[in-house]
Amino acid sequence: MTVESTTERVLRMLALLQRRPSWTAAELAAELGVTDRSVRRDVERLRALGYPVHATAGVGGGYQLGAGTRLPPLLLDDEEAIATAVSLRLASGGTVAGASEAALRALAKLDQVMPPRLRAEVRAVHGATDTLVGPGVEIDAELLVTLARACRDAVRVRFRYAGRAGEERERTVEPVRMVTTGRRWYLMARDVDRDDWRTFRLDRMRELAATTWRFQAGEHPDPVAYVQRSVTEAPYRYLARVRVHARPDRVRELVPPQVGRVEDDRDGWCVLVVGGEDLDRLAMHVARLGFEAEVLEPPELREAAALLARRLAVMARTS
Repeated sequence: MTVESTTERVLRMLALLQRRPSWTAAELAAELGVTDRSVRRDVERLRALGYPVHATAGVGGGYQLGAGTRLPPLLLDDEEAIATAVSLRLASGGTVAGASEAALRALAKLDQVMPPRLRAEVRAVHGATDTLVGPGVEIDAELLVTLARACRDAVRVRFRYAGRAGEERERTVEPVRMVTTGRRWYLMARDVDRDDWRTFRLDRMRELAATTWRFQAGEHPDPVAYVQRSVTEAPYRYLARVRVHARPDRVRELVPPQVGRVEDDRDGWCVLVVGGEDLDRLAMHVARLGFEAEVLEPPELREAAALLARRLAVMARTS
């Protein structure tokens, strides 16, 4: 067997180890078309190059690529390379503190080694895409990484959290998933002290630290739906339910997920659930959608809509 074929096979093994957490020797041998003995030799070659490949014996054991002193080469297929490049392009204008410069550096490195055909595809996507970025809150990248690892490894985290009134309390939670609305980042987690699910804004966290306490990840609410319900309903004085004569997808185009929730109804109608501190503004918000609407609750919103209608009627009069 030539040196070139051996090198190619070792790189293929490295790519396989990056694809999923663990492989048995038999699985690697089948993928590479070699014997178990060759697999063991190739593992030793990777270790000699400085890539820590951990081996676990017994039933359910196998090989796993560990964290080393340097980042191994990431072997991407065509779709992964394009997706990574496009994501880095979007991250260069995102809400993660310090990510813009790092994303641009990584994008430059990836573009340098990309085959011309893939580079052309990525640039075509970039040339046809603009990003509308509104004012957002920057999140420290280290905080994101710590939470991501805690979600992945099912370990509790502890942090100080500022409430709406500004008071700070220490919280210990079991994190499940982070959710971003584009402007803000949220964490859905089980609050250990309250024994209930909670939503936390990442920009209100301080002194975040992962503990060594592992928890058993069980059933939990859908993170996206739970966070959306929390940010659109819980913080507000009034919660309105309005039946709107429009398709749900049409209303969702006009109402961002962090502002309101749209529920399917029937016969070309849907139900908009939206919260607010001021009934007059809620009535104006619904009216500006431009669809026929029926207030389901609260009754006070009907009164605010009637008052708004009278004011608009006065404005519409000619002298």
